[in-house]
Amino acid sequence: MRFAHVRLPEAASPVLVDVADDGVVPVADVVDGGPDTLEQLLAASPAQRDAIRAALASYAGPRTSVDGAQFAPAVLAPPSIMAVGLNYAAHAGELSLASDDTPTVFTLWPNSLAGHGGTTTWSRAQTESVDYEAELGVIIGRAAKNVSEEDALDYVFGYTVVNDISARNIQYSEAQWCRCKSLDGFTPVGPYIVTADEIADPQNLGIWTRVDGQLLQDATTGQMIRSVAKLVSHLSQGITLLPGTLISTGSPGGSGYSRTPQVLLQDGSTVTVGVEGIGELTTHCVTTP
Repeated sequence: MRFAHVRLPEAASPVLVDVADDGVVPVADVVDGGPDTLEQLLAASPAQRDAIRAALASYAGPRTSVDGAQFAPAVLAPPSIMAVGLNYAAHAGELSLASDDTPTVFTLWPNSLAGHGGTTTWSRAQTESVDYEAELGVIIGRAAKNVSEEDALDYVFGYTVVNDISARNIQYSEAQWCRCKSLDGFTPVGPYIVTADEIADPQNLGIWTRVDGQLLQDATTGQMIRSVAKLVSHLSQGITLLPGTLISTGSPGGSGYSRTPQVLLQDGSTVTVGVEGIGELTTHCVTTP
């Protein structure tokens, strides 16, 4: 199944919608007392989730076209956003950073979340070295602690697309990476959440980036140094991954900062990142003095 958060014309805030080829419908319009957000859906009991799934599968009523829809982030209020750096050898090499035996992990701040089709704005006085990073996003579906690699994917609710936008000048001037990747709007997520049952193998998906129509990243998730299962297992050791936790799993080679000449995001840039079987996520860029 596919879900999204969409601001519909009659709604004051984003609502969770079921996505089909012929449009979207709010989950709460199909299921009495149904969830308005992904977080509410994940808080439901297994029996409630099964009932919601069955109701949506049998729904044959009217839907609203997604044309012109205003998307909110695929996750609105995740309990945590965990990001993994240097998880593709090509990307670690092009940034001249070592990929250690254990994952490089940092957190992203919730103010950085943004939706598909939105505009991200930053000050040129703060950074003129803004880069894109296409990433596969993983959403945890139930509390996971000390899980094995073999069982890790059982805790995944679904997958989404993340653009881990980065201010490289800040990244290389500080010992931690949270701030350089957490400026307002620097973590677009979405537009869709695709449930795990529709992704047969998260390590067999194409992943790409286009900036102003130019293909700059083109890889597969099979090139990850550490698989999704390995990452979920590692992050859960001694730490409970709560339902709704978003894990951004790293970016392949082809970053703009490492190119000669560099291809950096600037005023008027449009960047689209995509993952096969999930969708494409577009961000419009605006800079201020």
